[in-house]
Amino acid sequence: MQITVTPDSFKLAETFTISRGSRTEAKVLTVRVSDDRGEGIGECVPYARYGESLDSVTGEILSVQGESDRAALQSRLPAGAARNALDCALWDHQAKAENRRAWELAGLSAPVPVVTAFTLSLDTPEKMQAAAARHAARPLLKIKLGTPEDMARLEAVRRGAPNTRIIIDANEGWTAEVYSDLAPHLVRLGVELVEQPLPAGQDDLLAEIERPLPVCADESCHDRATLAALKGKYDVINIKLDKTGGLTEALALRDEARKQGYRIMVGCMVGSSLAMAPAILLAQGAEWTDLDGPLLLAEDRATPIRYDDQGAHPADPDLWG
Repeated sequence: MQITVTPDSFKLAETFTISRGSRTEAKVLTVRVSDDRGEGIGECVPYARYGESLDSVTGEILSVQGESDRAALQSRLPAGAARNALDCALWDHQAKAENRRAWELAGLSAPVPVVTAFTLSLDTPEKMQAAAARHAARPLLKIKLGTPEDMARLEAVRRGAPNTRIIIDANEGWTAEVYSDLAPHLVRLGVELVEQPLPAGQDDLLAEIERPLPVCADESCHDRATLAALKGKYDVINIKLDKTGGLTEALALRDEARKQGYRIMVGCMVGSSLAMAPAILLAQGAEWTDLDGPLLLAEDRATPIRYDDQGAHPADPDLWG
């Protein structure tokens, strides 16, 4: 099996800001695996929060040059972006080689469109209210927060979209005291879910304070090995392929988390439709889905995911799987 890695960049429609910084483009790695049976393709988004860069992840991928077995890959590379792109490329390769769909190979039912959140990036209250008003017809908005001025922002968003379902992501930006102060207001404003309010590794206090609305682990949850540390702190886990290291582990994590009583959110990094394609399979039946990466882009893959009133549609086989 020959493995090639190509860096790609997709311009964003608007600057995207979270509490850790801003970006104007999505920088991804495209991985192709090929042999005499054909080619498979996958995408990952290296994330500096986890110590990843385009160069470091490229090196990880090429370190397993020739690997063609998904099961073996799980132990050869750690959970993260490198394993994700290669794992998904191997799924795609097998699907195309056997003229079957990836969901069939995984033993899943035929996928249907999934309603996805649309993310409003961090900005001034006035600009966030205007953005919320522009997108008030969407079924679910995700609000990026994580600063001392969050209450004003959230109130502004609710004014802009008075009837839209809302979830929020603090991106590790709060303390336990801030969360406790804000929580009653989140409930008052109809927020359904708060994602990662405290920093990963500093979230033990979530087991000791009242959680009046569901709290979701994002940075604190990567793969099945991280589930044990979440007990009593979180009600929901956010599964992202770039954290689990691909669809193989993501499916296993979803099933194990459900057994342990967690509700499921399926999320993404800011990537192209190629990164969303396998995640749509994972998102079937999830309580919350946040696969809006392509909606934030000004440009995308040649065969993009279709988004409409039904949500994000399963990928065309020309794209993936």
